[in-house]
Amino acid sequence: MQDLTRGCKFSEHMFLFWLICAMLIATSRRQVVTQVDLLNKVRILADAAKYDVSCSSSGSTRSNKAGGVGNAAAAGICHSWSADGRCISLLKILMTNICAYDCAYCINRATSDVERAMLSPEEVAEITINFYRRNYIEGLFLSSAVFRSPDETTERMIRALEILRREYRFNGYIHVKVIPGTSPALTTRLGFLADRLSVNIELPSPQSLHALAPQKSSEAILGPMGQIHDQIHESRETRLAVRGATAYVPAGQTTQLIVGATPERDHQILQLSEKLYQSFQLKRVYYSSYIPTVSHPNLPSLFTAPPLRREHRLYQADWLLRFYGFSAREILDDRHPDLSLDVDPKSDWALRHLDQFPVEINRAPYEMLLRVPGIGLRSAQRIIAARRAGTVDFDLLKKIGVVQKRARHFITCQGKFYGEASQDEQLIRAHLVADSPSGKDSGLGQISLFDLSLPVLSVVSSCAVDSGEF
Repeated sequence: MQDLTRGCKFSEHMFLFWLICAMLIATSRRQVVTQVDLLNKVRILADAAKYDVSCSSSGSTRSNKAGGVGNAAAAGICHSWSADGRCISLLKILMTNICAYDCAYCINRATSDVERAMLSPEEVAEITINFYRRNYIEGLFLSSAVFRSPDETTERMIRALEILRREYRFNGYIHVKVIPGTSPALTTRLGFLADRLSVNIELPSPQSLHALAPQKSSEAILGPMGQIHDQIHESRETRLAVRGATAYVPAGQTTQLIVGATPERDHQILQLSEKLYQSFQLKRVYYSSYIPTVSHPNLPSLFTAPPLRREHRLYQADWLLRFYGFSAREILDDRHPDLSLDVDPKSDWALRHLDQFPVEINRAPYEMLLRVPGIGLRSAQRIIAARRAGTVDFDLLKKIGVVQKRARHFITCQGKFYGEASQDEQLIRAHLVADSPSGKDSGLGQISLFDLSLPVLSVVSSCAVDSGEF
């Protein structure tokens, strides 16, 4: 009887043991399935986010190796730059690509035949913090298609950010795209959780917006822009008066314009950008070449190449607006409605105003030096500093950082001219085209995260950093 009892107890113990093992195996399998499902979502939503360029990317393909840290090739990794020039790796992802809107130009539109996925707020926070702990990223760029309504989509993004900020105590950089039509109260909540907000204006005119995105309106886009601008200003005043007050969108706001999907000319685009900078003090307007991925009567043909060089010239002209003292009407007008594809915008302007050149490098004011092709912001400052110590000659300009091949057509040094004696516009233009890197290089391309078949445009080109480019 005792032996039988022992056998029963042994059998019960063995049964419990095998039951626990089976449960652990089942749990492990569920975890594996969950992880595979989550990775598939990340793949779909990171790929869907690549068309939003209001967060810069270097297009790097450097992946992690054994014994190393960081990964620039993982799905959704993009790169932005801080004010002091540091490169910041970001997780760039959509919360969902399930969209209630049917914008003709968008790959994620409601009628598009693409894979769909959605991340919960908890999944967004978990992915972000796990990427951060593995040293893949330093921050997050979160966008989304319009799931049911702008407010419902925004509430889900707010929940994701609240988990990151309050539960995980994540203090890294977060950039969020505001959905046009979101209520002011939700936009306010979003701005206290994010470092930067962007409201993408998308198309250059209300007419184009109505033709390609009838569910959107200029008012629904410009309204949040104005609110964000006003609240940033109020927040700065509050922080001056109240010590420790929470900052509202401390890194400012940006927007994106699609180039080439609609018939607007470059001068219309630049005038719009100028108004946006003046009205809302935007940190940046991003220009995105329209890549034909869908067919629509109001869109360019699928066989039309993306206007990549035009995008490049718009970035250069935008730099002139923000830092070189040019106005949109100076760069382009009704007689010259489009930017030259052969030479940069500053050179093109100088060639149309040869009556103002050459300028004497030792006497020209700072504002005029900035208008000389081949002289950038830093090199102009160095010329002013060097003039205090003595006379600046042509050989010194190269050491200062001036691009002599370009500048020589527009300056004199100690009265001596080093350019073409005839001062003929066509002849100078031909020299500038021959000497220009963009004139020799056909490899300009869309900044891309994943499609390596597309040529990659250098970050230096899109950001137009002061390296003598102008």
